[in-house]
Amino acid sequence: MDYDQLQLPNHLGIIMDGNGRWATERGLPRSAGHKAGADNLKKLLFYIYEKGVSYVSLYAFSTENFKRDAKEVSFLMDLFVKLFHKELDVLLELGVKVVFSGRRENLPDNVFKAMQELALKTKDANKSTLNICINYGGQYEILDMTKKITELVLSKKLSVEDIDKKVIEENLYQNLPPLDFIIRTSGEMRSSNFMIYQASYAEYYFPSTYFPDFNEQEFDKAIVEFNNRKRRFGGN
Repeated sequence: MDYDQLQLPNHLGIIMDGNGRWATERGLPRSAGHKAGADNLKKLLFYIYEKGVSYVSLYAFSTENFKRDAKEVSFLMDLFVKLFHKELDVLLELGVKVVFSGRRENLPDNVFKAMQELALKTKDANKSTLNICINYGGQYEILDMTKKITELVLSKKLSVEDIDKKVIEENLYQNLPPLDFIIRTSGEMRSSNFMIYQASYAEYYFPSTYFPDFNEQEFDKAIVEFNNRKRRFGGN
């Protein structure tokens, strides 16, 4: 596909859904689906950044996902450590800076340490950015932002009159451009509390493909759909 003739989203969001169902339909444990999703993610990210997308936000693990079976959660935490330690090194070749959004509480120490190490390793990259949302919820992000701004006001570092959109954005988990396009795989049509402030005017795309099968060709289809949308941002 000729990407020179297409407009790319500056900030792309991906809700990686359907790993468990992908595995169940094949008679495999859900962990096999998560592993397949992780393997696909590496290839997909390389393709996305190679095509020229500047920012990608991944919904890797929500605050509510801790309600899942303890064995599945443990597998996912171990998988994150493996990914953050070595599997995402390919991003260094592409000049991708990795940042994280979410809460520290409930995350195992080894996961948090691996997150810190990956962020430190890529902090000087300046070509593109990968925002990994782990132990993340959009409502919690707004709540935590509100607390941070309240502390600034109470400590006299900020006046109420000076609170504007810029101040809000500077006190979110990460200060990133607004989302332009959000892909949620597996056919489920909901946002699931994903970056609800940043997604105010994002276009949504809900392919029925489970995430392990959402390959380069599926991404091409998504970009064609994005180019077919007419973004009005509240105008006519």
